[in-house]
Amino acid sequence: MGMFGNAAGSANRLLQRGLWALMLLLSVAVPIYGSHAPLLTLCKVDGAIPFSSTSMVVLVELTKLMLSLLFLLARAREPLGAAVSWRHAVPFALSALLYAANNNLVVHMQLFMDPSTFQVLSNLKIVSTALLYSLLLRRRLGPRRWLALLLLLAAGVTYSCGGLRGPSDPSGMHLHVTPVGLLLLSVYCLISGLSAVYTEALLKTQALPLSLQNIFLYFFGVLRNLMGSLWSTTEGRFLEGFSLWVLLVVLSQALNGLIMSVVMKHSSNITRLFIISCSILVNALLSVALFNLQLTLLFFVAVACIGLAVHLYYGVT
Repeated sequence: MGMFGNAAGSANRLLQRGLWALMLLLSVAVPIYGSHAPLLTLCKVDGAIPFSSTSMVVLVELTKLMLSLLFLLARAREPLGAAVSWRHAVPFALSALLYAANNNLVVHMQLFMDPSTFQVLSNLKIVSTALLYSLLLRRRLGPRRWLALLLLLAAGVTYSCGGLRGPSDPSGMHLHVTPVGLLLLSVYCLISGLSAVYTEALLKTQALPLSLQNIFLYFFGVLRNLMGSLWSTTEGRFLEGFSLWVLLVVLSQALNGLIMSVVMKHSSNITRLFIISCSILVNALLSVALFNLQLTLLFFVAVACIGLAVHLYYGVT
């Protein structure tokens, strides 16, 4: 019996590793996460985004809600695992509020720094997320794993500083940020890490199916963003400026959100950080193929940092 038990345990571990490898491949290489920026560029008309970003966010949240409902109905015959009450749903309102606050911060921060500076400095949320993950969830990260996360940070900063270059781009990069911008950036990194870690804790502590938990989360997300859309002073119809490219962005972002919830439920926010970092490779290759951009030496430095980080965090025992 012991022999068969050990064999079954080994088979389960191998199956679990195989499933996680498949998920990482789908979320990075197929490109769901890394396709966001190139797809948004394809949506532009005369160099400008022709649609309301608020409308797009509402549609993304609504798509995630509908897909989660379909997933729940598909497994309707399976037990829920616990009696469901409003107490299970209410905590997800805070998650939705934190995510909404961060989205608004991103917009306001552009007034105090240029987009390139934001792209570089926003990589600091890797450190804030890892710190809050370690402190709030009491998950000890040894020196080797902290080094891996610092390498992820270095990869993000290196790539943001010029991993891609267009034919007319200047050779140097100058960062511009005000003291208020640095303060807002600190708050942004704090809320980004807090929202991710808080949501992971909720998903793991509740004995409920992930699809039901996602329904709670995205219901509050739709509600919050609909309120923001109604209060917005921008003119025009809700779907004005939408095209097939925009709908593809909505679908890719919805699938990305669902994949990230699976990662947080069954793995951790650290895995999520690695997926986000690896997605810059997909982003770069799509940008080269679609927009005739050129890879620079900094791109290959970023790739090396990510590869070493993956080896240090997952490959060394």
